[in-house]
Amino acid sequence: MAPARKRRKSQLEMDAAEAQILGEQRVVDYDVKEYVIDVINQLMDKNDIFIPEYQRQFIWPRVKRCRFIESLILGLPVPYLFTAVTDDGRFEVVDGTQRLMTIVEFLNDRLPLRNLEKLDELNSFRFSDLPVAQRRKLLSRSLRMIVLSEKADPSVRFDVFQRINSGSVILTPAEFRKGAFQGPFYKFVLECSDDPLFRKLCPVGKNKEKRGESAELTLRFFAYSEIYEKFTHDVANFLNKFVIEKELSFDMRPLEQNFIRTMQFADQHLPYGFRKSRTIRDTPRVRFEAISVGIHLALQQNPNMTNSNTEWLDSAEFKRHTTTHASNSGPRLRGRIEFVRDALLGAS
Repeated sequence: MAPARKRRKSQLEMDAAEAQILGEQRVVDYDVKEYVIDVINQLMDKNDIFIPEYQRQFIWPRVKRCRFIESLILGLPVPYLFTAVTDDGRFEVVDGTQRLMTIVEFLNDRLPLRNLEKLDELNSFRFSDLPVAQRRKLLSRSLRMIVLSEKADPSVRFDVFQRINSGSVILTPAEFRKGAFQGPFYKFVLECSDDPLFRKLCPVGKNKEKRGESAELTLRFFAYSEIYEKFTHDVANFLNKFVIEKELSFDMRPLEQNFIRTMQFADQHLPYGFRKSRTIRDTPRVRFEAISVGIHLALQQNPNMTNSNTEWLDSAEFKRHTTTHASNSGPRLRGRIEFVRDALLGAS
């Protein structure tokens, strides 16, 4: 049987494809720089090239680090580094953390070489053990670095950051945002997540905190407070789109007022803040979302609300609303937020 003939695309289909490509080819403002290893080491030492905290815990195994140094000594080509310029003019590492950390470790004599295949005579050597000529050659090797400008569209920056990192370490959505968004809105979110009252009311575990949980909760408060009714099911995508829109235009003053007012109300009327009990040292996301956004919505309707009745916190209905099953569905999110809102307004 002869294969079916491939249908040629119509002019209408090609025009639609062309329009989509042009629409997505937003300006990616970047530059390509080339530095010798000696200069890169100096820039790292001065923190002019810096690795964000959330990436530092991911360490290559020793064998991989030694093989990378072997490649540099041999003069083999290595992948580009990828950085993004921050507002203060420094380079934040987006891709290349392990390579840079390995270089610094070796140049500071903290990495004795092991299990080399091509250069097995160098096994047990540290940088200072290399012949002088080889040390000079290594320090003069060039590495290329793609630098994404701070002028890049926020959605482009996030897209590039996510695509580069998707093949390596799995980062949390909050870690992606911290690396991808350098605009005023996300900086505002990070500042709110460091607010002392918020930290008291909404403690998170140490490991979660390292991976951006406080910023995640703060962002959820702002996003759900404005557009929780539009949420369907994909939290990360929903929040990313919200940040991108806010980076283009937002008014900080009312957001800050809403956040402060909500935290102050919670501090005055909730015996354990957003926690389940006094002894618990972590705050469930569904519980925080329900209570914080519910308080905000209730205060919108009744700014003078004073309510010391918190019996609803121990009710079977509230527990049902804040169980984890299907917690990220649109109906469940709306149900738990509106339950708290109505409980507060009804008690008032």
